[in-house]
Order: sequence, then C-alpha cells, then structure tokens
Amino acid sequence: MSERLSPSGLPVPVVARPADAPVDYAADLGDPGQFPFTRGVQPTMYRGRLWTMRQYAGFGTAQATNERFRLLLDKGQTGLSVAFDLPTQMGIDSSSPRALGEVGRVGVAIDTVEDMHVLLDGIPLDKVSTSMTINATASTLLAMYIVVAEERGIARAQLSGTVQNDILKEYIARGTYIYPPAPSLALTAEMFRFCAAEVPQWNPISISGYHIREAGATAVQEVAFTFADALAYVQEAVNAGLPVDAFAPRLSFFFAAHNDLFEEVAKFRAARRLWARLMRERFGGNDQSCRMRFHTQTGGVTLTAQQPLNNVVRVTVQALAATLGGTQSLHTNGYDEALALPTAEAATLALRTQQIVGYESGIAQTVDPLAGSWYVEQLTDAVEAGARELLAKVDELGGAAEAIRAGFFQEEIGRSAYAHQLRVEAGETVVVGVNRFDDGQAPPIIPAPDFSALERDQVARLAAVRAQRDANAVELALQRLTEAAPAYLGASDRSARPALMPLIIDAVRARASVGEIADRLEGVWGRYTPSL
Repeated sequence: MSERLSPSGLPVPVVARPADAPVDYAADLGDPGQFPFTRGVQPTMYRGRLWTMRQYAGFGTAQATNERFRLLLDKGQTGLSVAFDLPTQMGIDSSSPRALGEVGRVGVAIDTVEDMHVLLDGIPLDKVSTSMTINATASTLLAMYIVVAEERGIARAQLSGTVQNDILKEYIARGTYIYPPAPSLALTAEMFRFCAAEVPQWNPISISGYHIREAGATAVQEVAFTFADALAYVQEAVNAGLPVDAFAPRLSFFFAAHNDLFEEVAKFRAARRLWARLMRERFGGNDQSCRMRFHTQTGGVTLTAQQPLNNVVRVTVQALAATLGGTQSLHTNGYDEALALPTAEAATLALRTQQIVGYESGIAQTVDPLAGSWYVEQLTDAVEAGARELLAKVDELGGAAEAIRAGFFQEEIGRSAYAHQLRVEAGETVVVGVNRFDDGQAPPIIPAPDFSALERDQVARLAAVRAQRDANAVELALQRLTEAAPAYLGASDRSARPALMPLIIDAVRARASVGEIADRLEGVWGRYTPSL
C-alpha cells in the first residue's frame, strides 16, 4: 500500500497507535488556559462564550457596506470586519488616475473620515468590536476610526477591535505595500506603543498567515512564515524600547482553515504551543504574552466557481476545523465568492453555518475535544516540528526582513503552489465538481454593480469634502507629519522617535485624505520596489 501524505506532506498512518504520539500531558498539552496553551487560551473556551462571529464585508461605497453590516448584525453577527478597496489599501485617493477602474471593486472605498462616519453610521462603537483588513495605511484607518468615535463622544479606551497592520506578509504574498520594510516596521512599532497607551482594548496587529496560505503555502509553511513575521515585529518593538509584556498580550493572529479537517485542527493546536514556547524562549514573555489569540477565515482559494453550492459543505468542514482548533473569531465565506462579491443570501447562509456549528453540533460543550487522539497529537507534533525547521532557516538568513529580500518565502510558497496544482491536474488531489464529478454545467452568472457610476459618486464625494474643509489646517497638519517622519528612517535611537500616531490623527481630524497622508510619508520614506 502506497504511503499517504497530508496536504503539507506529513505522513498519514493507516491507523494511529499510542507510540505515534508519546505526549507528555503537562509539558506538551497542559490544561486549557495554561502554558503552553495547546488546548486553548481560556479555561472553559466556548462554554464561557462562543467565538466571535465576524463576517467580512466591503461593498463599493460606505453606505452599501453599512447596510450589509446592519443586516448581519440583525441576523446575529457579533463583530464587524471591514474589507477595503485596493486604492484605500495602497494609499491612493479615489480621484487619482492610479485608482481608475479599481474604486470599490474588492471592498469599500474610504478617502476621508467622512466616509468612515457613513460606514459606521448607527453602529455602537463602544459595544461592537471591529476588525479592519488594512496594512500599509493601517495607521490612517485606525486614526479615522478613533476620530469618528471622538466626534460621537466615545472615549478611545472604550473602543475594541483590530487592524491587520501586517506589512511583512504584503511583501511575501499580497503586494499592497507602499513604503520600504524599515520605516514600515518602525510605524508598526509606533502603533504598538500608541495602542498600549491610548486604546488598550485594541489589537494593533493581526499577524496574518491567511494570505500566505491563499498564495499557495502549506499548513506548516503558514505557521512558520507567520511566526517569522511575528518575531520580527516583536523584536522591532523591543528595540524601540517597549517592554515585551506591555504590548505582546494584544498581539493577534489570523489563519486560514482549509479542507483537511485533522491537519487543520492540529495546525491550530501546534501554532498555539509553538508561539507560547517561542515567546518564552526568545523574549521571556509572561503567560499573557505567550497566549496566541487568533481569528480564522475559511479558505477562499478552496472555493470553486463550478457547482458553487458545494462550497457550503467545504465551508462547514473548514468552520469545524477552526472551532475544534479553538479559534477566537471566525469568518465563513459565502458559497458564491468564487464568482462575485457575496450576495445577501450567501452571506446570511455563511453566518447561519457558524450558528449551527456553535449551537447545534455539540462541539462547544467541552474544550479541545480531539485532544488525546493519537492521530491528532501526532499531527500536532509534526506541524510544530516542521514549522521550527523552517523558522531555523529564516534565522539563518537573518530574520524575516532578510528572508524577504532573499526571496526565500516567495520561492518556498511558489514551489508548494505549483506542486498542489500538478496534483490537481493529475487527479491525485480531488476537487469535487472540477476534476471529478463534473456535471458539465457552466458556473452561474451573478450581476455586478455599476462600478463606473460608483467611482464617479465616490470622486464627487471626495471633492465635496475638500471644498468644505479648512485647507490651511490640512496643510499645517500634513507639514507636522512630514517633519516628524524622518526619525523613522534608520535604526539609531529608536526610543527617541516622535510619536507619529497623534500627528496622523490630527491630519485625519482636519479631513486630510488617505492619499494625502500616504503621499507625505512616501515623500520622506520612499516607495518599495521589489528586486527581480
């Protein structure tokens, strides 16, 4: 009988036996809520409270996205998650020629704080937590969120949520970067400092393996490369003079959940344990700093345009993997997302999937119910060992930033993606409805919004804000930001850098746009161009 391998290439036994998983309970597992947190970060996990059901949404205009948020909240969603369009992610105003044809296409267009006011209209910011998938311009979007709350009379300390703010993975897998790595890392450390001091319930980063996985990484690579980036952020903040235990408890992570149920559950358990051990070994972090809290999204790359209703089943399996693995929050994809932005029907069914898993499946009744399975424990050990091996290679290259420059991550992911595609094309990896059980029917057509009209409306909205604001106040705020930015170049005297977040907040409050703020910083820091 030929050897079977998991999607990460880990050996899969015909039958698992005790010798396959010689686990030391105290050292390797421990009780939930205790180091090394293999079994979960809370003692009672979902018995105390179910995971946050946080559906990701962003539709062209702030008004349309606000309507979807309200719909999902009315149907039982417990947290918001915002998708931004590419110009917003890249620090480009909707009125720029560079934004032509991209405004509002893959998320909501946000140019000024007035758009953020519309996006969050009627949503109690002191009661609902919000996650924003934004990286290069994360500081500006967080500033806008804070100003909206401020102008509603809500204190910063009452706000809870997350900005993704994971710029290193943009150089690896996604490409929505603006500035070079050094000032980008310095800005990340500044956000750690600011949130710890001013917005204590806010997670200043969501270190993302999701996009690394979407680019073609295996589960083992997802864990290793995410942690390589995370260690670089922690080191940058420590170098900037921040005590590790002052900011590390608010670090959060973001992973994908794919179809191989047992490998995915093992991945989440191994990731918790590995992060706890790395933080203790390398930085001497306390238990709170060693706790890895994470959000999960079901695998977008696993969805198929053919027979899209099959995706309902895929998403359910992936939701089970995430929750059996102990996620703190979850987004379940709509079944039609391989075709277009999800319809209201698909988004509602995706939320209902989470609710059925949470309230009807029984998995929330006991913590880490797959613990002790010889197969799951063997996989957990194998994922951790494989991730450590890859991390050692990153260390040899000089850390995440140097590994990015060397193309290490990109080459490793590319090889894995290519190998997977070859297996699919050969029929070795079955994709139901694609390379087996194909019924020959064309994918359905889902009507798309009139993006040209949407773009014209957004440009007009930005023009109206510019016409009404105090131009002198905007220029003064931008000039102060420009004067402070050079201190974020170079590594000398990092602890003496001026605080940049208050200056960005001042610019946002004056109604400066995302593009204007990004242009000023780019003028000082430059634009990153990858080496070929």
